[in-house]
Amino acid sequence: MIEISFDGAAISNPGLAGGGIYINEGNGKEIRRSLPFGVLTSNHEAEFAACVAAMHYALEMGYRTVSFRTDSQLVNEAIEKRHVKNEQFIPYLNEALPLVDRFDLFFCKWIPDKQNKNADALARLAIQKQMRAKQKKEADS
Repeated sequence: MIEISFDGAAISNPGLAGGGIYINEGNGKEIRRSLPFGVLTSNHEAEFAACVAAMHYALEMGYRTVSFRTDSQLVNEAIEKRHVKNEQFIPYLNEALPLVDRFDLFFCKWIPDKQNKNADALARLAIQKQMRAKQKKEADS
């Protein structure tokens, strides 16, 4: 089973956001992805965006049996219950659920922040890269 940790981060609400995907293939191979999302409305939206991005990536890699790990109770419960109350997150859930069904075996598990440090660092790196690019663009203008 492939373990996939994901996390989203935003510097303000709204603000620059990023996602991180950390994959442990179980054979000593680790994959790290840092994803810039641009401006999103909240950290919660970044978490949902990271979840969907991680699912797409896992399917592209051909993973069929996966255990997704998140420190977002909101995302975990939305996937588990196949429902979310906040209308802002419905499009993300509507994109995620058909992806879940494409895996042979899919688990989503909530983990404490301290166990999601790899994905968190990658999400924050995505924000830092966007900030540096913005500063460089402003300096060049």
